Amino acid sequence: MDNFETVLPKLLKIELFSSFKQDDENDRKILKLVYDNMVLKTFKKGDVIIKEGDYGDSFYILYKGSVQIFRNTPAGDRIALANLSSDMNIFFGETALISKDTRSATVIATTDCTTIVLSSRKFLQLCDKEPLLGYRVILILARRMSHTIRNSNNDKAALYEALFNEIENGD
Repeated sequence: MDNFETVLPKLLKIELFSSFKQDDENDRKILKLVYDNMVLKTFKKGDVIIKEGDYGDSFYILYKGSVQIFRNTPAGDRIALANLSSDMNIFFGETALISKDTRSATVIATTDCTTIVLSSRKFLQLCDKEPLLGYRVILILARRMSHTIRNSNNDKAALYEALFNEIENGD
């Protein structure tokens, strides 16, 4: 993996670490610990990086390359949700840092890719050593999850209303 000074600007652009400051000595120390516990993982074009429904215990930062995100419908159809590239400062699998759950989407490499990976076990160990890391990252995760839940509830309400209108007007 590139050295810490090369990776640090990328880490700071990732939403989960965006509250850290490059010129703050303590923040740099914490991010250096994060960096020291990350591993580089490469994927070839077409490789499945994470698969919907599989158990996941790692968080990924897309360092180089492009990916496509998919979800399966209840009928088993595959829907492409997004095409993302490393210059967009994206990450995925973040809920695995705090929850032992199955993956909610599939991520496939659309080019050769390099990811930086942090396991949940190492993340939680780091949080024990540096509670500020845990506080900041988990606060951002909580805000993201709250936003997702709010959007999901709005989507459900809109679908319910559309279904109700369809039934009411269908008679």
